[in-house]
Amino acid sequence: MPAKYSHVKKRPNAGHKKKAGSTSVTKDHPNHKRMPAHIDRGISSAMSAVSQLERAIARIFLLRFEQDIARLFSTHLYCVALIHLPTFVMRCITVGGPGWVAHNADCEDIKDFFRSVVSMELRQSGERVATKSVLWSYTALRDFALSNNVPVCRNRGLHSLRLLPFYDALKGHLDVLEAMPHATFAKPPHLGTLAEGLEALEEACELKYGEKSLLRSTPPPGWDQHWRLKVRLGYERVSQTLWRVAREFDVSGYGNVLREKLTTKWCDCGCSTDHLGEVCEKTVREDEENSGVRSGKQREWDGRGSGVHGWETVEEEDVWDLDLDFTGNESEEEANPGSTQPEMTIAEIMEVRYLRAEKEKELGNAAFRRGDYEVAVNHYQAAHVVEPEMPHYQLNIAAAYLKLCNWIEAENACSKALGQHRSIKGYYRRAKARRMMERTEEAIKDLRAALKIQPSNTEALEEMLSLLSSQSSSSPPPSYPDEATSSSVGGTSATPRNLPSSNHNPQIPKPKSLKPLPFARTKADDRKLKIMPIPVMFEVPEYVPGDPTATFKVTRAQKVKNVTTRTETFVYPSWEKYTVKHVA
Repeated sequence: MPAKYSHVKKRPNAGHKKKAGSTSVTKDHPNHKRMPAHIDRGISSAMSAVSQLERAIARIFLLRFEQDIARLFSTHLYCVALIHLPTFVMRCITVGGPGWVAHNADCEDIKDFFRSVVSMELRQSGERVATKSVLWSYTALRDFALSNNVPVCRNRGLHSLRLLPFYDALKGHLDVLEAMPHATFAKPPHLGTLAEGLEALEEACELKYGEKSLLRSTPPPGWDQHWRLKVRLGYERVSQTLWRVAREFDVSGYGNVLREKLTTKWCDCGCSTDHLGEVCEKTVREDEENSGVRSGKQREWDGRGSGVHGWETVEEEDVWDLDLDFTGNESEEEANPGSTQPEMTIAEIMEVRYLRAEKEKELGNAAFRRGDYEVAVNHYQAAHVVEPEMPHYQLNIAAAYLKLCNWIEAENACSKALGQHRSIKGYYRRAKARRMMERTEEAIKDLRAALKIQPSNTEALEEMLSLLSSQSSSSPPPSYPDEATSSSVGGTSATPRNLPSSNHNPQIPKPKSLKPLPFARTKADDRKLKIMPIPVMFEVPEYVPGDPTATFKVTRAQKVKNVTTRTETFVYPSWEKYTVKHVA
């Protein structure tokens, strides 16, 4: 459980310790008496019922956890669209003109930038959502128990065995959750429009380029009487692009620490639920004593997911706030100047962890360029161990395995990456592996999914046409040329070169045509803009003790005394630190 509840101690085992020298009775012992069959069946049946109850509770917590990630991150994306996208649009139109964003909102450069930032923020979903989700779901389970007159201990919380008579009701709620659509990211309808963001954007444009500008007497070229319409449509279109990019990510691939506790580490005997009650009961009771029993709690057990204070109101909280930002937390040493054992904050732990993973990736990239693909795989796997919720490390592993002609491992790595982010690289590389294993239909399916994401991708389209032609001619799979490191390891998506003709093949997805704009495209709208994160300076300790994955499980890690640090520069995609430049 989260470290903030570490004041709760586990109950000691109820069984007595075996006395020294005592001998246990085995079933082969001559004095052993077998229990009557009906008693044995009764115990087995009871244990089976407890096991079913525990699995249902764990599954309920897991499904609600996924809903919590989807809902809370959707709230965060709404805040991003309201606060950060106006700045993004302003920076783009400063370089490209007022109509550039409207004409290029769906371009790959913008989508790749959005993907990098969304991926960085989703890696924090475990730290940000797990504690709240567990508390909300336990509160709902507790409210369900109280509504059925099940007693809840003030100190030890809810005992799972007391819920056995109500298993059918719990199973019914689980069936409702299972039948719901898979949790995904979508604009919260109750949070209203983006009128405030548009108003702030228009005001900034008016002060810089309009009649109220103090910097110039006449508007610059391109800023005619229709600039407000161009800016407004650009802001609306780029907001839609943000939501489309977010829906490429799958919530079931994130929050792996809590997910593992609710699946492989959840005990069927009932002790996991009992320990959960011990951990959460004190916090729930304190919250009720301080805030009262909120009216929203009556709606927490209705199948929609976890209820929160401000559910479906404008007070819905954004847990991706400043608390875990790059410079958001003060260190323990700053908070307690007299402390002799300074500790690392959550923000410091996460950034050190990310930097260590990136260092391993850079070593893997260097080995990949040298053609030492086995060494590259080792470095990429080490990066994935440090940062398991960054999907691009698995894509790098797949690229190296393709070079090693290890098609099965390449396919597995792509499937793991696609479980977090449905990317064109993941589908394309898995299609290559499946083609080499002569699984043509599955390869075509992957390429079709890749072309739905980026219809203009030349490599995927060429591979698709080659597969379709090979089906008719039964030609052997081609050998793949050596891929450039920037493309196979860490580059951006492929851009159209000489796009091969698909001859309107029904198996090849057609690109969706956007609604035409009410103003003409200008020469400035064809400019190539590059969105680049600004490198960040960070003080990194020379040595971080322990398993790097252990920092994911705790909120604080002890620093080594008298540790030396060095300044490192690395790229950290964010909504604040980036530049927009014109590329010739």
